Amino acid sequence: MERKPIRIHGIPMDLGQRRRGVDMGPSAIRYAGLLERLTALGWQVSDHGNILVPDQHQLDTPTDIPNAHNSAAVAHVAEASFAAMQFALKNNEIALFLGGDHSCAIGTMAGAHSGTKQLGIIWVDAHADFNTPHTSPSGNVHGMVVSSAMGLCPPPLKIGASFIQAQQIVMIAIRDLDPAERIALRASGIMVITMRDIDEHGMAIMLSKGLNHLQNASAIHVSFDMDALDPSIAPGVGTPVSGGLSIREAHLIMETLCDDGRVQSLDLVEVNPILDQFNHTARLAVDLTASLFGQRIL
Repeated sequence: MERKPIRIHGIPMDLGQRRRGVDMGPSAIRYAGLLERLTALGWQVSDHGNILVPDQHQLDTPTDIPNAHNSAAVAHVAEASFAAMQFALKNNEIALFLGGDHSCAIGTMAGAHSGTKQLGIIWVDAHADFNTPHTSPSGNVHGMVVSSAMGLCPPPLKIGASFIQAQQIVMIAIRDLDPAERIALRASGIMVITMRDIDEHGMAIMLSKGLNHLQNASAIHVSFDMDALDPSIAPGVGTPVSGGLSIREAHLIMETLCDDGRVQSLDLVEVNPILDQFNHTARLAVDLTASLFGQRIL
């Protein structure tokens, strides 16, 4: 991976879902030593603090989309994240965004897409986040991230002038889908690598297929939800689903992406320290980030 400066932004967002605590995720990841680990690997790193997120208790929500809770506030934060991503890419920096719930990726993915002619998305998550306000059982916007980035949700959840296309996305570790979401995802054209695919064929083979699918992409944005890992090893997440990635499978994803060399931006999301044990999930997030940026066994 090219040694560009790394720019870090926190997005302490908990507006996309209803379980409190994930807004402290950026602090937990920083406390776990992210900047120090990357610096020790030889990277030039600058932390630009947090993007401003309104408090849930201060929201005025008459403009929210029906069945998309806090959508106006989420969109406001997404616009700021969009601008921060664009700024980093224009300045030839690698952008690293710390969540917060996954709704923060609506802005980062749109910004990465607008700043790159041919962008590929690696989406690592137990969930596809492919609901819309029409299909969502919960109305939680963190379950509408990919559909929003593709322009399938109504305003204000449409960020940027153009939208990501299905062929630009590879999803990895998917294992928990809502009924209508499953139907929509099958019809979408998105490449989906489920946990069964990984079980049957192995991570190395499936990841190779995913990167081959994105062979025409000039740059890759990685959106990594810590609930992609099995909750036995990453307990500090708000929506745990058993049967997830092992530590080594997750490291292999990051090591392979490092070798690929096209990663220009990363979301690291859904760490909830209230639900964690001794900040273990945040420390694991730092370990995985170090693998993406060149840490090796030998």
